[in-house]
Amino acid sequence: MTSEGRFQVRKASACAAIGALLFLVTASGQAEVTVNQSIDISLQVFVPCANGGAGEVVDLNGPLHVLLTATINGNRISGVTHFQPQGISGVGEDTGAIYQGTGVTQDHFSGSLTNGQFSETFVNNFRIVGQGPGNNFQVHEDFHLTITANGDVTSSHHNIRADCN
Repeated sequence: MTSEGRFQVRKASACAAIGALLFLVTASGQAEVTVNQSIDISLQVFVPCANGGAGEVVDLNGPLHVLLTATINGNRISGVTHFQPQGISGVGEDTGAIYQGTGVTQDHFSGSLTNGQFSETFVNNFRIVGQGPGNNFQVHEDFHLTITANGDVTSSHHNIRADCN
């Protein structure tokens, strides 16, 4: 799977988590729901600049901090998702080089439960930091959407950039 594909999966996972939070808020009648935990993950990332420019797959493992919130105040809903590696590390399959997974992925949303007004901002900074020069891989993605109460999209953009350094 490509890096962009992994990020789409993460975004879909975040949306599913938000949906589950909304269900919990509705089902429990509570005004706020928070999930704050650390989960162990394993993933493979292709780092194109590694191995002298030939690239290599890096097997990463470790804890990922996950924070999900959803709040309903009257007819408004808002929430945050936050994912942050905490000690994720790995090894290059070809070179045996050691890598660290770093970065933060966040999503903020708010909207009306009565008229469709909605705003969302998503920012993903995903970094694989390797030993020596030229082994660092970074993906930056940002997305924003604003919809007015009458359904007009007044702001929308999606940018994604991947590079080595």
